[in-house]
Amino acid sequence: MRIVVDVSPLARPRTGIGNYIRGMVAGLAEAAAGKHELVAFGPSGPKGREPIEEALAGLDVEVRTPLIPHALRTAWSRRGRPVVERLVGRLDVFHFSDWMYPAQQAGLRATTVHDLVPLRFPEWVEPETLRLHGRKYENAAATCDRIFANSSFTAWDVVERLGVPEERVRVAYPGIDPRFSPEGEAADLGGPYVLAVSTLEPRKNLPALVAAFGLLRQRHPELTLALAGLEGWEPEPLAAEGVRLLGFVSDDELARLYRGAAAFAYPSRFEGFGIPVVEALASGVPAVVSSHPSLDEASGEAALRADPDDPEAFAAALEQALDAPRGTGVEHASRFTWLACGEAVLAGYLD
Repeated sequence: MRIVVDVSPLARPRTGIGNYIRGMVAGLAEAAAGKHELVAFGPSGPKGREPIEEALAGLDVEVRTPLIPHALRTAWSRRGRPVVERLVGRLDVFHFSDWMYPAQQAGLRATTVHDLVPLRFPEWVEPETLRLHGRKYENAAATCDRIFANSSFTAWDVVERLGVPEERVRVAYPGIDPRFSPEGEAADLGGPYVLAVSTLEPRKNLPALVAAFGLLRQRHPELTLALAGLEGWEPEPLAAEGVRLLGFVSDDELARLYRGAAAFAYPSRFEGFGIPVVEALASGVPAVVSSHPSLDEASGEAALRADPDDPEAFAAALEQALDAPRGTGVEHASRFTWLACGEAVLAGYLD
């Protein structure tokens, strides 16, 4: 088969979706080696080519990065022409991303749904995200032969909310980069710290974490709360005593931060899966995770769970994590690999 995967989100700094796309392509390349041809299709603006090519460096894939700015990609998807084969040639599979959904002439049509937050909670996303994802969901439900979800929770959501027949939906769990492990250099922030990793946006519920941390710090004044992630659209201030905003960090620095943390906190109100939870567990750090069921699969039995909107309960769980043994989540995290993701996606194309 000739498989074409849209990798255009790799043009921006990688967070959850970008990391999933890069990892899925790596897993697909490994699973398909010697049997199928894989093309990474990354239409982007002038500044997007380099990060796409850097993200895919070393993978056994053909990389195509035609110059098509974001506005033109959006118009291309809406108009439904030209078909994607005009740019990439003959294909047997076209797997499109979150950013565009161009028509195709032939072959299996697939996409990945990472979550249905824009449909469930439109107040938590920016207007442009709502417009783009709403159209993508409609197109995916109407035209895709296969819809992959990053968890069973999201797969159920796709069936229930988009009305997609179960036989068209497959689960392909994300994997964890091997750099996230207990072995290696640990970050030093000058004292013990609780780490949180996410874009600063309302869904991630970081103000509630800051409130819980304030209670915890009354008993542990030596602690710092380190928040790592892109600046987003969180309207509430996060500045408080003991809180340190680290901004976006590289994967290497993130691995060091996980290993150096006394505990990891993830108070999100809703997730498609929750990759940072598994990264933290793979790194050996005790984790306190929101009790919302969308995080059950990432947490397994390895993470402490607490109501993220109950500051006292979340602070108590964090205090418990400070005394918990390290490394108890490593075995759970080891089941999530990019090869397994690639194998699941390839199987979905073939069955």
